[in-house]
Amino acid sequence: MPRFVSLQSDKVNLRAGPGRRYPIQWVLTRRDMPVEIIAQFENWRRIREWDGTTGWVQAHMVTGKRHVVVDKGAVRALHRQPDPASAVVARAEPGVMARLGECRGAWCRVEAGSVAGWIKRADLWGVYPEEAIP
Repeated sequence: MPRFVSLQSDKVNLRAGPGRRYPIQWVLTRRDMPVEIIAQFENWRRIREWDGTTGWVQAHMVTGKRHVVVDKGAVRALHRQPDPASAVVARAEPGVMARLGECRGAWCRVEAGSVAGWIKRADLWGVYPEEAIP
């Protein structure tokens, strides 16, 4: 820990503490959204969203399937190969969510809808700088 996971459902209650007696602060409505587990207590996980929001969710509401979000800032290019000189296959706006494939050094392969390509790891939220993703 920490580790990245994704939301399991389109409706996940984000609570102030690890239990049903704690108030719901937010209702997260984006299945597959990447979140970072930063603490755990019994069957509860404290998570952080890409915008910095934190709270507690039940463990069964997250899955090990990996997704990423294009980080804040400029529009990013998706390349055919993990090389900045390769052809650009698409451009991704900040906030676009994609399924994470493999990562090779500074590059990760992602899929969003029918588009797949390689993007710089540093342009993503949901994967650590040195994390091995086969």
